[in-house]
Amino acid sequence: MDPSDDERPKRTARACDSCYKRKIKCDAAAPQCNWCSHHNLPCTFERAIQRKRKTEDHRNRQKASRLSERISRIEQLLAENLVQKPGPTPPDLSQIIIGNSTPSSPRSTVSRNLPPPSSSVGVHFAGRELGVVSLLTGVPFFLPEGQDWIQARTGQTISRDTLSPVHVPWGKERGEGSKNILIDLTSQDLFDLPDWRIVQVYFVAYKNSTLMQRLFPVIDVDLFEETIRAAYEQPHSSSGQISARACVIAFLAFVSRLPPVRAQVENAVSFASVDHEALASKVQLLVAQIMQEPATLDGLQAVTMLTLHELTSGNLRAIDYFGSIAGRQLFMLGANVTYDRTTPVSERSQKRQKQLRNLFWICYTLDKDKALRTGQPPVISDDNCDLTLPEGYTDRAYTDPEKDGNSSTEPVFPFDLRLSMIKSRAHTHLYSVSALKKSDADLLKSIRELDDELEEWRLSIPLQWRPTMSFSQEASDPNMSMHSVMLRLNYYLCMSIIHQASSRCKAWMQGSGMMDGVSSSLALSVEASRSTLCYLGAAEHVLVREIFWTLLFYPMSALLNIFCSILQNPLDPRSRDDLDILKMATAMIGRIFSRQSRENEFENFELVADFVAELKRLAECAIDKAWREQSAVSQIPQ
Repeated sequence: MDPSDDERPKRTARACDSCYKRKIKCDAAAPQCNWCSHHNLPCTFERAIQRKRKTEDHRNRQKASRLSERISRIEQLLAENLVQKPGPTPPDLSQIIIGNSTPSSPRSTVSRNLPPPSSSVGVHFAGRELGVVSLLTGVPFFLPEGQDWIQARTGQTISRDTLSPVHVPWGKERGEGSKNILIDLTSQDLFDLPDWRIVQVYFVAYKNSTLMQRLFPVIDVDLFEETIRAAYEQPHSSSGQISARACVIAFLAFVSRLPPVRAQVENAVSFASVDHEALASKVQLLVAQIMQEPATLDGLQAVTMLTLHELTSGNLRAIDYFGSIAGRQLFMLGANVTYDRTTPVSERSQKRQKQLRNLFWICYTLDKDKALRTGQPPVISDDNCDLTLPEGYTDRAYTDPEKDGNSSTEPVFPFDLRLSMIKSRAHTHLYSVSALKKSDADLLKSIRELDDELEEWRLSIPLQWRPTMSFSQEASDPNMSMHSVMLRLNYYLCMSIIHQASSRCKAWMQGSGMMDGVSSSLALSVEASRSTLCYLGAAEHVLVREIFWTLLFYPMSALLNIFCSILQNPLDPRSRDDLDILKMATAMIGRIFSRQSRENEFENFELVADFVAELKRLAECAIDKAWREQSAVSQIPQ
C-alpha cells in the first residue's frame, strides 16, 4: 500500500440524483447542490450505489472535474511527454483524412493540395477536420473528407447537395427580388427622399421608445433633427448633403423593422407600410457616393444602420462589406478613442463625440460577433482602440426601463460590451492564423484562461439575469425576454467556441494522458450546444420574427456540434437524449419560421429544413448502426 494514500483526504460526498443522471459535477451542498438550486429541482440522494475500487485513473478523472486544475495537469503531462519521448513529430491533423482513406492514398494527396473553399478556418471535432467555415455565410459545412466520415459512421449514402450546398442555406441572400429593386432604382433619382411626414412619424416613434434608443443608439435625437433639415432643405451639391440623405433613408429602413417602433406607427397613422428592402438597396447605391466625401457623422450613421438592417435580414455577405466600411470611418473620425471630458467644448460637440462612441460600440460588437461566425479576422483591432466602458455602463446594463420605471435613454447596446471583448480575445487566441499554429499546451492554456474570464463575466451579472452554466428542459428563466435570450445565446456560443478549439489538439491522435482533459473540454462545448437549443425551446414564445435570420446561426451551429457528438459516441447514454433535442429543435425552427410573413423567404427556409432533417436522419442511422454492430459482436461465441 502506498503510504501517501493515508495522507489523501477521504471524500464522502457523492453526486445527487439529478447531477448523476446528467453526468455533471455535483458539489453535494445541503440542502440543495448548486445545480438543483439554480434550476429549482429537488435535490435527492435516493439511488442505489455500487461501490467501486478507486483506481488511480478514477482519482485522475475526479481531479479533472474542475477545468483549471484539469488543464494544469494536462500541460504538465505534455511537458513530461515531450522530455521523455523526443521521438518524431506527431502528424498534423490537417494532413489526416477522415474515414477509411489513408494519408498516402491518391485521394488524400489531392485533398491536401486543394485550398479550402472560401475559408481560412477548419471545422474540427475530436481530432477530425470535418469542414470549413464559409466566409460568405459564416456557418460550417462539410468537406468531402468529412462527408466520408459521416457515411462511415452512419452506413448511409448522404446527400452531398444537402450537407454542402453551393449556397449554404442559412446565409440568406437577396436573390432575384433584390435585383428587381435595383433595376427599378436605376430609373429613379437616387437622391429622392421618402415623404417627409413618414420620416417624422417614425422619428417620433423611435424617440418614444426608450428601449429601442437604449439597445440601438444609432442616432442622437437632437443632432438628427439637423440631419433631416440638411437632407430636405439643402441642394444636392451641398457638402455632406449626400451623407445626410443617405442617413435619413437608412434610418427609415432600419427603424421600420423594429417591432416597438412599427407598432406605434401602425396605431397612430394610416400610412402605407415602408418598403425597407427598397430603401436599404437605395442606401447601398449611395454608399459609393458617401465614400467620395470626407468622413462625417451622418455618413457613419448611414453605413452603421445599413449594416444593422442587413444583420436582421440575414445578409451576412453584405454585413461583411458594410461593416468594414463603417470600421474605417470610425478610425477616420476618431471614434476609436474616448473623448477628453476635461476639455471644454460646446454642448453640440459633446453630443457629437458621445454619438461617435455609441456608433463605435455598435460596430465593435457586430465586428466581433461576425468574426466568430465567419472565422474572418475582425476589422476593428483592439490594440488600436480605447476600450474604456461608457460611464455607468455596468450599473445600467441589466435594468429594464419598461419594468423598472427608468426613463433614462443611456445605451446598453445589442450585446454586452464585456462579452464582445471576450469574443475578440477568443478569436485572437484560438482562431487567428497565429493561434492555429499553437502547440497543444499553449492552446489548452488559452482555453483555460478564456474559460476563467468567461466565468468571471458570468458571475458579474446580477443574479436575476445571470445565465446558468447549463440549461435543461426542466429549468426556467424567471426574467425571460429578448434581452435575456441574446444574453444567454451569446454566453453559450462563447462557451461552445472556446472549448470546441480543443478538437484541434493532437492528443486525439496520440492517445496520451491528456485525453481525459481534452475530452472533458470538448464535452463542455457540446453541453453548451445542448443548452442553446433547450433555452431556445423554452424562450420560443418571446422570439420576434424580425430577427429570425439573426438568431438562426445559434441553433444551427449547436445542431452541428451535437450531431458530431452523436456520430463520435453513438453508444453514449446521452446520444438518445441528444437525438430528442435534434427533433425538438427541428420542430421549433419550423414553428418560428411559420410566423414569417414574407413569401419570398420560404425558398430559403426549405434549404434550412432539408439540412436539419438530413442531420436528424443521419444521427438516427448512426445510433442504430452502432447498436446493431454491438449486438452482433455480443452474439459471437467466445
